[in-house]
Amino acid sequence: LIAIMAVATPGVVTLFTVLGVVGWAAMARLVRAQVLAVREREYVQAAMAAGAGHFKIVAVYILPQCLSTLIVVYTIGLGMTIMAESSLSFLGLGVQPPAPSWGRMISGGIAFMRTAPWLTLFPGLVLTMTVCSLNLLGDGLRDILDPKMVQGVKIIRGGL
Repeated sequence: LIAIMAVATPGVVTLFTVLGVVGWAAMARLVRAQVLAVREREYVQAAMAAGAGHFKIVAVYILPQCLSTLIVVYTIGLGMTIMAESSLSFLGLGVQPPAPSWGRMISGGIAFMRTAPWLTLFPGLVLTMTVCSLNLLGDGLRDILDPKMVQGVKIIRGGL
C-alpha cells in the first residue's frame, strides 16, 4: 500500500482504489473456499442430480450458506481498511487536507503533544473505539449467524 500510494497522486479516490485493488484477493480466496466447501454438501449434489440450473443452485443452496461467513469477514475487514487508511493518512500518503482523516489528525497533533495532548489523544481513541466496535460487531454477527453455534458455544459432534 505504501509503495503504491507513494508513486500515485495522494487523494481520496486513489486511496480507495488502491485499498480495493490490494484487498480484493483475500476476500476472493475466502469466497472461493467457502463456495467449494458448500458445493460438496449432499443437498447441493442432490439438487445438481435433480437437474437444477446453475443459477438456482448458487442462489438457493450455496449463497445462503456462505452469506453469514462473508458478512462477518467483511465487517472485520472494514475495521482493517479503516486502520490502513488512517495509517496512510498519518504518513501523508492518504487523504489530503482539507478532507478529514483520523490519521491526519493524529499526525498533526504530534507537534503539540506537550501543550495540547488532546489533539492526538481524542482522534486516536475514536479510531480505536471504531475499529474495536467493528471487530466486536463482526464477532457478534458470527455468534448469531453461525448455525453451529448455540448461545456462543461451539457444538462439537452433536454435544456441547
